[in-house]
Amino acid sequence: MSIQHPVIAVTGSSGAGTTTVMTSFVNIFRREGVNAQMVEGDSFHLYDRLEMRAAMKKAEGEGNRHFSHFGPEANLFRELEALFRDYGQTGKGRFRKYLHDEGEAAPYQQQPGTFTPWEEVPPNSDLLFYEGLHGAAVDGDIDVGKHADLLVGVVPTLNLEWIQKLHRDKSMRGYTQEAVTETILRRMPDYVSHICPQFSRTHVNFQRVPIVDTSNPFIARYIPTADESFIVIRFASPRGIDFPYLLSMLHDSFMSRANTIVAPGGKMGLAMELIFTPLILQLMDRKRRSGSA
Repeated sequence: MSIQHPVIAVTGSSGAGTTTVMTSFVNIFRREGVNAQMVEGDSFHLYDRLEMRAAMKKAEGEGNRHFSHFGPEANLFRELEALFRDYGQTGKGRFRKYLHDEGEAAPYQQQPGTFTPWEEVPPNSDLLFYEGLHGAAVDGDIDVGKHADLLVGVVPTLNLEWIQKLHRDKSMRGYTQEAVTETILRRMPDYVSHICPQFSRTHVNFQRVPIVDTSNPFIARYIPTADESFIVIRFASPRGIDFPYLLSMLHDSFMSRANTIVAPGGKMGLAMELIFTPLILQLMDRKRRSGSA
């Protein structure tokens, strides 16, 4: 936790709505003049794309059929914790980038699926913004999330997550139904042990819940749209949250519990900007007051 150098971490698996999250936070940062240092969770994987394939094959040969990016064995949790801790203390830290495709790789003259060299966080950023799988990860003596000032979880219901993965991997990556299903099964132990527990450590959770039949995700022909979903927004502590204001701005929303708002799926981006703008402004105000003290 830091006053001078806040850390915001968004945890969510691919397809959970991370594009909406990024757009919402970028809008807030731009509108409020916040210089945020962006860090992607993929950059803290242990292996690049080719190395990961080899590591999975090796693990399977040794009888481990559950090796995945969800677990600690394939990630640099200690280095991620060090970045959060060091940034919070000094505004500095080491990070790198993972180059997903040709467009990202071209400026670095590298192959897609590789990492850029480690580098130092540029000076004079206002805060660190992380988005990835492990913003609140805990493994043994490593506790990534304890160094964050704001932890946000973004997760669809499990069947919806599977539908999104099946459609994305088959249509965009050319995988077969059997290959995607095998990946889902292989990652399940790490999902249960290392992904799900993070959503009990977050300050705010956004869970997308479809209102159409997703009972068999393996035969679903379409991904439920935002208009066919609700967003369940859970606050770990409701103190200081202006629920009447949020309900008035998020039309057709309601409260299902004392700390939970249910809003139409299409309102997710708006809800994020309404909720996180004042929280980010509070962090920036604390930072300014501390600097002038």
